Amino acid sequence: MSSSSTHKNWLLAAVCLAALGMPLSFTGPAVVLPAIRDALGGSPVQLNWVTNAFMLSFGATLMAAGALADAYGRKRIFLLGLAVVALSSSLLTLAPGIVAFDLARALQGLGSAAAFAAGTAALAQVFDGAARTRAFSLIGTSFGVGLSCGSILSGWLAESFGWQAVMLSPGGVSLVALCIASMSMRESRNPDAMGLDMPGTLSFTAALSLLTLGVLQAPDSGWGSPWVIGALAGALLMGAAFIAIERRVAHPMLDLSLFRFPRFVGVQLLAAAPAYGFVVLLVLLPIRFIGLEGRSALEAGSFMFALSGPILVVPTLAAWLAHRYSAGAISAVGLLVCAVGLFWLSRCAPGTPLHDIVWALLLIGAGIGLPWGLMDGLAVSVVPRERAGMASGIFNTVRVAGEGIALALVGAGLTALVTLHLGSSAAAAQAAQRVTTGDLLQALALLPGLDRAALLHAYGAAFGTLLCVLAGVTVLTALVVFAFLRGATEPEIGLVAMESSTG
Repeated sequence: MSSSSTHKNWLLAAVCLAALGMPLSFTGPAVVLPAIRDALGGSPVQLNWVTNAFMLSFGATLMAAGALADAYGRKRIFLLGLAVVALSSSLLTLAPGIVAFDLARALQGLGSAAAFAAGTAALAQVFDGAARTRAFSLIGTSFGVGLSCGSILSGWLAESFGWQAVMLSPGGVSLVALCIASMSMRESRNPDAMGLDMPGTLSFTAALSLLTLGVLQAPDSGWGSPWVIGALAGALLMGAAFIAIERRVAHPMLDLSLFRFPRFVGVQLLAAAPAYGFVVLLVLLPIRFIGLEGRSALEAGSFMFALSGPILVVPTLAAWLAHRYSAGAISAVGLLVCAVGLFWLSRCAPGTPLHDIVWALLLIGAGIGLPWGLMDGLAVSVVPRERAGMASGIFNTVRVAGEGIALALVGAGLTALVTLHLGSSAAAAQAAQRVTTGDLLQALALLPGLDRAALLHAYGAAFGTLLCVLAGVTVLTALVVFAFLRGATEPEIGLVAMESSTG
């Protein structure tokens, strides 16, 4: 094997390890959230930020990180991002309270964004054609392995060593990737890169931050609260400002002209689809299994493996089917299967044994696995090669920002539905917030006239309604994705990028 091939393979290994560690940063805290609450305290809003702080900083800075990597060196930004992930993982175990913990989670998201954007941009420079598609598919597979095994690994670590070990695991993976990349990765940059689009970055980050803040605060303060209305209005204004800025700058962080092409839009919808059909369950279900049903972290991890395990094998089937059928058809079928699983799961009340719930979880995971196996391969062709940083930034920003927004909206929706079932009193609203973060004892204390069975029944009814809504949204997405990506192949989507760059 040539020296060049060896460097390419080691680079791919380092980036895949980084991709493997990122879902551990996402799924791990969900499994140990009750333990974090017991150790550090915190209100329901502060506990929601345990997950959302990471998702927000990750999604809001991906495009900026890609631009920095192109301008200042992809190896430099990749190594810096991995170091920040490792440092923040250590800080999480030393946090004196929940606020410091949430801030460290935001720092971890920044490091993950830098590592992911720079790593994928570096790969786009050294792999071409079919090899490039295979490399990015391996990244998607690595991310899927992290999602599939993250919950059960976190459950085992929590049972054996405590919640601190779960927080340290992404840092350990990042350190291994850092060692590999520091020795084998070659520096590269785009000589024509214009650096960071600061106005665009600030307005985009502000829009996402205000939107997330408003949605998370709404269950506590009410949707009519001046603070909530102000945050949502500010998000709308910052979003409009971002669009105006990107239209006027010579070298935008996000090329808005790409959205004129239906197939490009279809790929972005495909990136967002798993957020509300799959990813939100990676957070909601461990809270339900551990905090409300009283299962152990390891048992909950086993349940979650039934949900995420298909991601390990189904993408391979999707790749094989892509030789015979269009990406739109495969993705639409997968989303419809996912919707069936969501509806089935909506009929499973809290306490349902694994053998009765497993088929619903498997259907959801298998359904999402079909588009999951195609998304990364399609996404790398939607912008010209010289905009590699933006290429990784657009797709992954839509995916991660969509996950963060979906998680905030779904969490707020579940709280509202539980409140509806418990009554309209202030105590009921506070109890609903507690029960949706897994704090069953505090919820019961707020409603002394209600027993555990009645509270779980109210939660189960609300959870079932929420899943029916998510199933309906997933069906609608399947139809739109099929319409936009019908007959699309990866080379054809690549033509869209070429047309946009010349037109």
